[in-house]
Formats: sequence, C-alpha cells, structure tokens
Amino acid sequence: MNFYWPSVIGFFLGFAFGVGCALAVMYSIYMGGYRAAVRDSQLPLPPERYIRTLEKNSSAP
Repeated sequence: MNFYWPSVIGFFLGFAFGVGCALAVMYSIYMGGYRAAVRDSQLPLPPERYIRTLEKNSSAP
C-alpha cells in the first residue's frame, strides 16, 4: 500500500465520525432543551424561570 489509500480511509472515517457525532449532539440539544425553551417562550404566561433568564441575559454587557 502506498500513502494514498490509508490517508483516504483516515479522511473518510474522520469526516464520517466527526459529522455524525456533531449531528447527534445537535439533535440531542434540539430535542432536549431548545424545543422546551421555544414552547415556554410561546406560553401566554411564561414560567418564572424563563422570566429570570430573560432578565439575567438582558442585563449582561
């Protein structure tokens, strides 16, 4: 084997696992916290924790 094939296999495995893991992490964030935050922000009377977080973020520099 020359230098070409191991580098192609390594590039493919690194790219496939890297992108796959990144997508899995983004999906778990979306399913867990992001959807709940969007749902809470659309309630007629937002929860107390949501209001505190908005106040804390608006006072940040």
